[in-house]
Amino acid sequence: MPESSAAQDQTDADRGSGFAAELERDAAHRAKARSAKPLQRLLPYILRYPGLLAAFAVFLVLASGLTLVLPGAFRLVVDCGFGGAPDSPACAAFTMGDDLSVYFLAGMGVALALALASALRFYFISRLGERVVADLRRSVFDHLLTLSPSFYVDTRTGEVLSRLTTDTTLIQTVVGSSVSVALRTVATTSGALLLMVVVNWQLALMVLGLGPVILLPILFFGRRVQRLSRSSQDELANASARASESLQAIETVQAFTREPEERFRFREVVEATFDVSLRRIGVRAAMTAVIFTVIMTGLIAVLWYGAVQVQSGAITPGAMTQFVMYAFVAVSGVGMLTETYAEVMRAAGATERLMELLQAKTDIAAPLSPVQMPEPIAGALSFEGVDFRYPARPDVEVLRQVDLQIEPGETVALVGPSGAGKSTIFQLILRFYDPAAGVVRLDGRDVRDFDPVALRRQIAVVQQAAPLFSGTVTENIRFGRPDASDNEIRAAAEAANAHDFISALPQGYDTQLGEGAGTLSGGQKQRVAIARAVLRDSPVLLLDEATSALDPESEQVIQAAFEKASKDRTTLVIAHRLATVRNADRIIVMENGRAVDEGTHAALIRREGVYQRYIELQFGSASSSGVETTNSKTN
Repeated sequence: MPESSAAQDQTDADRGSGFAAELERDAAHRAKARSAKPLQRLLPYILRYPGLLAAFAVFLVLASGLTLVLPGAFRLVVDCGFGGAPDSPACAAFTMGDDLSVYFLAGMGVALALALASALRFYFISRLGERVVADLRRSVFDHLLTLSPSFYVDTRTGEVLSRLTTDTTLIQTVVGSSVSVALRTVATTSGALLLMVVVNWQLALMVLGLGPVILLPILFFGRRVQRLSRSSQDELANASARASESLQAIETVQAFTREPEERFRFREVVEATFDVSLRRIGVRAAMTAVIFTVIMTGLIAVLWYGAVQVQSGAITPGAMTQFVMYAFVAVSGVGMLTETYAEVMRAAGATERLMELLQAKTDIAAPLSPVQMPEPIAGALSFEGVDFRYPARPDVEVLRQVDLQIEPGETVALVGPSGAGKSTIFQLILRFYDPAAGVVRLDGRDVRDFDPVALRRQIAVVQQAAPLFSGTVTENIRFGRPDASDNEIRAAAEAANAHDFISALPQGYDTQLGEGAGTLSGGQKQRVAIARAVLRDSPVLLLDEATSALDPESEQVIQAAFEKASKDRTTLVIAHRLATVRNADRIIVMENGRAVDEGTHAALIRREGVYQRYIELQFGSASSSGVETTNSKTN
């Protein structure tokens, strides 16, 4: 049975506990999430675009001003146009003769100007919102690519994708809409309140008295909305992660007829999401009911008093109309602020979740003054007293006092049972992790002295699972070296014995492979991955079970290709098949995290030690002697 990488082994064992720890951290954050302060973290993204902000501010002021002018225009229409109070000072100041249409045309002109200003305000703030979210998504994804594999041990991919998509959509709604509505509402409501005082200060005081009564339920319910919004987003992320895991392993799910169980598990997380959302909706409904009751009761009382004032002749019908319109602007503004406040609280929770990703620190970082990578490198590798434990399993020692010396251009095979530490050797060479003790060196320098990106550029790797991407065959092979020409890609495919089957695909090298290259067989995927590594043409070549999925004929062809490719470069091979390792310059035997023996195949067989026992268990005694004979003849 092929060995899984050590990192994956400990990932499977600890995924549950890691995610539980993450949920505990989320619960702690939810307990603290009681304000809109997380939204302050968005200011650097917003302030990058002063032009859009300035245009928005101009049309916001214009639209707000015209909104406040419109009730004055209606006052003139009522008092002067309808004859409600033709002798009032307002009509005397704005007399336009006997042509009543002038008053109505003036009102229409104000309305059209208001519509244009509102449209441009909406355009600029929506564009700003989309731009901010695009930048935020890019920043989060860029940061995710820098995090070490240990981060993804504790965090499910579906959870990360939910934050990257759903949470940013909430932020876009707030920045591109809710903030605009809030600012416009604050401006128009403040102006309306001021002008209400000018029109009739007694009525204005009655309206202002409603303010504190309205503010209390907004503050009380708003905090609960934010906490429940954060919980809702967390549950939605759980549902996304559950669906992602099931669909990525759909063949396994169907092969084991586990569809009913997966449906039940997904239904559970969806219902949990629904329950939290229902509680949030209930809180918002209660807040709306309380505020609406207070507002409408107070407004009716104000209108009652105003009607008495009109009857007594204290104010004109047009002035009362103007006041009612200002009151409507103020009251509707409060209602909008209530809705906006709830949306802002939701976005605050989403922003907090995204900022957690941006604040995540990588375990593997470049030194402050990295050593310049020599060009070209020789490719000498060495392990000196290396101990290693995976961060999620600090109690399990994966490597113990490992000492290895691999010369430039040498082909070395790592063999041993599963869990012996072979794949971990590769993880440390690539510096996905750092050793707990000891040093890993490249050309005599500690690999921690180099920038990890510069280090990995010197290494080509064929992983056991041979992960490929959606896209064409050409794009997958070119992943190894983006500037490679089509001829170089074809040559790499031929070296990996992949050209023939690629040419037989419907569109040849331009065939779309689909997600995870699901249209290819395991052996075909691995040959494409090998071609990608050959194309990279790096001084160090790491082959993790590189031929485990190939038929014997293809394996022989690829072995011949790699013997050619491994010349003048350091090559490490992990394999269980003797055909893969028997012609290696040296074989290192791993057991229980230690390098227990090394030598050629023939020399190790003669010692009758761990290597011979391993071969007898794997292939039987006849196979070991047969291979020894073949190897001796070859040598």
